[in-house]
Amino acid sequence: MEKNTIIAIVLSALVIIVGFSLQSYLFPPVNQPVSENVSESIQEPMESTEIQPSEISSFVQDSVSAGIDGTEEILEEQLYTIETDLVKVVFTNRGGDILSYLLKEENSQGDKSDESLFIEMADYTTETNRAFSIMFGDSAGAPVDKIFNVRLIDDNSIGFYTTITTKGNSGEESSFVLAKQYTFHPDDYMFELVVTIDGDNNFNGLNFGGSAYTLKTSPQIGPKWDSSRDKYDYRRFHYIQDGKHKKIALGEGQTRAIEGNVSWAGVVGKYFTLIAVPDFPVQKTSYSTVVKGEGANAAQIYLTRPAINASRNSDTWYVYIGPRTEKELAAYNVSSNNSYGLSGRNLNQAVESSGILAPLEIVLKWIMEIFHKIIPNWGVSILFMTILMRLIIFPLTRKSSEATLKMQELQPRMKEIQEKYNGNPQKMNEEMAKLYKETGYNPLSGCLPLLIQFPLIFAMYNLFNNYFEFRGAMFIPGWIPDLSRGDSVYTLGFNIPLGIGNQIRLLPIIYVFSQLLFGKITQPGGMSGQQAGSMKFMMYGMPLIFFFIFYNAPSGLLIYWITSNLLTLVQQIIINKMIHGKKNQNNGEVPTSNTYNKGPSKKTPNKK
Repeated sequence: MEKNTIIAIVLSALVIIVGFSLQSYLFPPVNQPVSENVSESIQEPMESTEIQPSEISSFVQDSVSAGIDGTEEILEEQLYTIETDLVKVVFTNRGGDILSYLLKEENSQGDKSDESLFIEMADYTTETNRAFSIMFGDSAGAPVDKIFNVRLIDDNSIGFYTTITTKGNSGEESSFVLAKQYTFHPDDYMFELVVTIDGDNNFNGLNFGGSAYTLKTSPQIGPKWDSSRDKYDYRRFHYIQDGKHKKIALGEGQTRAIEGNVSWAGVVGKYFTLIAVPDFPVQKTSYSTVVKGEGANAAQIYLTRPAINASRNSDTWYVYIGPRTEKELAAYNVSSNNSYGLSGRNLNQAVESSGILAPLEIVLKWIMEIFHKIIPNWGVSILFMTILMRLIIFPLTRKSSEATLKMQELQPRMKEIQEKYNGNPQKMNEEMAKLYKETGYNPLSGCLPLLIQFPLIFAMYNLFNNYFEFRGAMFIPGWIPDLSRGDSVYTLGFNIPLGIGNQIRLLPIIYVFSQLLFGKITQPGGMSGQQAGSMKFMMYGMPLIFFFIFYNAPSGLLIYWITSNLLTLVQQIIINKMIHGKKNQNNGEVPTSNTYNKGPSKKTPNKK
């Protein structure tokens, strides 16, 4: 290897090392404080001693009419659990909030009896930062921290209510009942939250600077992850406003507010999502990654409701917490497909796609699903799909190889033209064009397979990193237990820098060797000087760089890439033999793609 090539590779490695090292130093997380002060317009809430049935929400009226039966008058914090076929939810009567939200069906081990494997979707909740707390006014307020009365309505519904006293600008007191009712369905990942405000004769509504109250989601959704280590998971904010689907990606410790009504707002991860669907106009939606209390990261939504100028008001929130799959989310586009009769909500737009490559991604997914029906192993499906893709683009690969060999053959003549017309670029280009026309060589033909493979790689990357069925999909026990994550052959007791972590992985090493072998066999000859040095850097340096980039990549992506490299090598050997045979029939001239459509060339007899 030449000295310049070695220097280029070393410098590339140094750039990677220094870049990773400086990232955490130059861009440390910034924790922006969020005010925890209660709005001055609200006094300390007082317990109600007399509640009239006409003043409270329907489920509270039922409990009052029935006496003490079914309603608990509690003055200390207690926990309550509702469990369906899909979720297990733990509530606290402090604020009527959620402390834990477990998905039972979607653990990667497939064990539905082990609660430790359930996915926690109300992650990093604390005493002061609970899920679905209510704050009066906008998101700067403090959550209602009062002990609520509880009504266990049935196995799938629970209600919380309390009375709050306020004082107006004139000093006149009024009171209202704040009620929260959660309703679940056994076979639906969505639940319904009804927030009711019911005031006395002196109560004229809630208006704190133009806002009534703010509902906030859980501090983070699961599964638990560390953004500093797992670069292939993420948390992004999605919403639909004025019929347009939009995304927001925030750095750590940042906030972003969206003014105006949104159809829905959600935080999405690699495989799961939380989406809040208000059935009424909201005033402002705030997104925050500010960590409050304990937690490695945060992704929280605050939805602010406009001022309420009536003595009684009920708001219905629909909240989806579950898998981020087309099948589950599209159910809310047709009323008959979900438990709440919702239609046209377009929650499935939260499913990540490759943009303009989305149709290609759908085709690739469809092909793999067909193979999976034949052999129910997603790793095998990837292998079969890769073989099919290589067969489809084989004609283009052949043309590329022909073009590469043809370029090698023309190098001496091209060099002569460059030297002869060095001071006349226009004449040089004209002579080059004549040479290409004379020999039937198209300089762009060698790039076509590469241009086609790039969309495939991008679509496959997005597919392997977001396709829910790959989550927990085992390929080889003990080595590749999850196609959505990197493989593992050994776990160290310490972390290796450069984003490698504590896992020793074999697939990235195999990938580097396959790429080096691929480059060695397909490297064009006949080059010298700077051009040869660049080719050597591409052959030796790029695999090294990609080793660090893809070290923690989904194993499914690396399986695709390794298999593609090995199949390309086999194809190249076949193509070389084909070209060599045709070359012998054409007096040593490298054939063009048109040559394959012609019969053997006839040698012109020597004239005596």
